[in-house]
Amino acid sequence: MSVAEPRRIVLFRHAKADWPQVPDHERPLAERGRMDAAVAGRKLADTGIPFDLALCSTATRTRETWKLAVHELPHRPKTVYEERVYEASPGELITLLNENPDDAQTVVLIGHNPGVQGLADVLAGADEGDARERMSNRGFPAAAFAVLTFEGSWKSLEPGAATLVDYWAPSD
Repeated sequence: MSVAEPRRIVLFRHAKADWPQVPDHERPLAERGRMDAAVAGRKLADTGIPFDLALCSTATRTRETWKLAVHELPHRPKTVYEERVYEASPGELITLLNENPDDAQTVVLIGHNPGVQGLADVLAGADEGDARERMSNRGFPAAAFAVLTFEGSWKSLEPGAATLVDYWAPSD
């Protein structure tokens, strides 16, 4: 894989979580979240993007979201459950993405807000277009995902370096 080929990052927010009396990290998906995670998985499959690597927060709701979504994909990518995704800022998520191996062309990051939405905003910079307008209007609700592309190595990923090319969110 040449670093001259465009790379893709899919930022995927966990589906709707329940609020039982458990620590935040242990919150499971709500019934609606389980349904939305499967729908989001089908929408990810519809993009035709072949994922090389998945970086998933260790929180229960993100692991459950990914388990339901990945079941809908034609190919299951290598998945790394990464503690640093939980409660990460956009800058911390960029640092994590900078560590990706260069043989990974497309990475899906399954995480939380406000970090995921903030990362989409920071990476896309002043990018404009239909996907950006839809994301600006909807925000980044549970089970939403954004697809960004950039050129160069993972180590070169920085604010403003990517283009937002697609965005999807479940209907209310």
